[in-house]
Amino acid sequence: MYINTGYLNNSHMDFKDKSRPLIIGSCGTYRLTTHPKLPTYRPKGRLDFQIIYIASGKGYFHFDSPDNETIVPAGNIVLYRPKEFQKYEYYGEDKTEVYWIHFTGSDVTNILRKYGFQDNKHIFQVGSSLEYERVFKRIIIELQRCQMNYEEMLTLLLRHLFIIFERELKREHILKNEYLDKEMDIATSYFNENYNHDINIDEYASSRGMSVSWFIRNFKKYTGQTPMQFIVSLRINNAQILLETTDYSINEISSIVGYENQLYFSRLFRKQKGYAPTEYRKREHGTRI
Repeated sequence: MYINTGYLNNSHMDFKDKSRPLIIGSCGTYRLTTHPKLPTYRPKGRLDFQIIYIASGKGYFHFDSPDNETIVPAGNIVLYRPKEFQKYEYYGEDKTEVYWIHFTGSDVTNILRKYGFQDNKHIFQVGSSLEYERVFKRIIIELQRCQMNYEEMLTLLLRHLFIIFERELKREHILKNEYLDKEMDIATSYFNENYNHDINIDEYASSRGMSVSWFIRNFKKYTGQTPMQFIVSLRINNAQILLETTDYSINEISSIVGYENQLYFSRLFRKQKGYAPTEYRKREHGTRI
């Protein structure tokens, strides 16, 4: 097991200090190879803030309760705020490597918000980067050497870390939005082209590599309707146009828009438009049926 740490004024005690906006108290790294387990248990938390960056392997975190386990893989950071319950473990078999930093100050909450750290959220996906590790190592060295103006340098380095975390957080958000927009565009186009065929939502989601629940939830956010509601609306709206512009029978229109059962189609049409198909046609074009 490898350990390298640095503490402000060589003190291992956690502390709260509001004399300046941002103050670094300690920083370090752990790398597990053969040690079976490295546990941490602080039921009353700490007085300061803490960020843990999982560089490799994974960590096992128990937020709010010892019984609730969340596995946090590499490429994520965990943020603890003052007095929050802390329980987490690392295991040698996972070859886990983590970097951690403790900090306090009079404006920490606003600083964290500024750099994209949402309140009451513990886990942030920032990806893996050697730049993160270089900054952490530089902070450790500054704490160990205590050179001229090192406390100011510590603050600058932590803000540097926040900035590169924020860039990755925003980049991930943009990528996720681009992916979502693309998938929803593909889905709506597919449904528009194939609405009159039998569409299995589960099979469609699976064909695009998405879970059914994720697809339905995000499709509704994107269109305001579930996929099936969207398809039914397409069918009924196109049936409405056929009723207004053609002399096809109700049974023919039902089949054209994808319903083999005319009675079922008529019930859906009434539910959507307020009239049965025959009534709607009479209302629009007199007695022509």
